Amino acid sequence: MRKLVYTGFMSLDGVVDSPGGGPGEEHRSGGWVFKDLEFVPEAWSLKEEELADTTALMFGRRSYEAFAKTWPESEDHASYKELPKYVVSSTLPEDALVDGWGPTTILRSTKDVAALKEGDGGAVFIHGSAELARRLSDEGLIDQYNLLVFPVLLGAGKSLFGRADRDKQMLRLRESESYSNGILKLVYDVTR
Repeated sequence: MRKLVYTGFMSLDGVVDSPGGGPGEEHRSGGWVFKDLEFVPEAWSLKEEELADTTALMFGRRSYEAFAKTWPESEDHASYKELPKYVVSSTLPEDALVDGWGPTTILRSTKDVAALKEGDGGAVFIHGSAELARRLSDEGLIDQYNLLVFPVLLGAGKSLFGRADRDKQMLRLRESESYSNGILKLVYDVTR
């Protein structure tokens, strides 16, 4: 069985919207990951650690379209280039997939994601894709959260977690670390 891991940047008040401030990110405070915060290399070590565990990437349609414009040629993301990618979308046509960025499969539903998890292979990491992560969390499909929590309050914006009335979901802290610039690394396993 494959593990599904959400990895992302989150403000202290739970907003995951527009962390990089790039094209297609419309939050008025877009780029909050890089603005007004001292760069401390150790605070980003989680991203390097994830490379060893990542066997495939998963995106929602909008995140795929945003990342596909820059990641295939990005030196920072070169190790992801040939990895299999899964795009969860009911609307993305096959001819919209990017060439030269490894094999890409469109999954049309959360049932398709559940079937993927039942198969063989290593961890699949979800990058960005807050709406997809909320749906998968509500369906009980996410197994681990890798979060870098930033010392900023953004108020409005996309949240990683939905507001649906659901049963309590317990998490087990696997790893945590704090850094001199206020960033917190939190790695949680979902308990079942």
